[in-house]
Amino acid sequence: MNFQRGRSREEPEINLIPMIDVLLVILIFMMVTTTYARFSELQINLPQASGDKSSPQANQISVSVDATEHYAVNNAVTVFTDVDALAQVLQKAGGSRKDPVIIINADAKAPHQAVINIMEAARIAGYARITFTTSRK
Repeated sequence: MNFQRGRSREEPEINLIPMIDVLLVILIFMMVTTTYARFSELQINLPQASGDKSSPQANQISVSVDATEHYAVNNAVTVFTDVDALAQVLQKAGGSRKDPVIIINADAKAPHQAVINIMEAARIAGYARITFTTSRK
């Protein structure tokens, strides 16, 4: 016998509010714990060589070039148009310092021409002291 003939049956409902709260907590946790890459820095894999470690000096200009020929002077990304423009950037970075050391940080897969461009720009800027950075074997 069916005694509930006149009553309509209630459909079960799912409450989404607690699930949304949990998802928001997970989202906040992911945002807080995620590390973000710095896109303004160049990714450089230095070539390897054996040698003595030099002591850092105050009179240095660091010039970096990565494998895709993106240049940075003192960790500030510089758009390379030609050697003369790079020489002007080096002179600006050198300021009033007398004969700074140009430190070339070139990626192991950077084209040889990119290193020559830096050396030529240093010559045009009047800087004769050039050194290279490598990683130890």
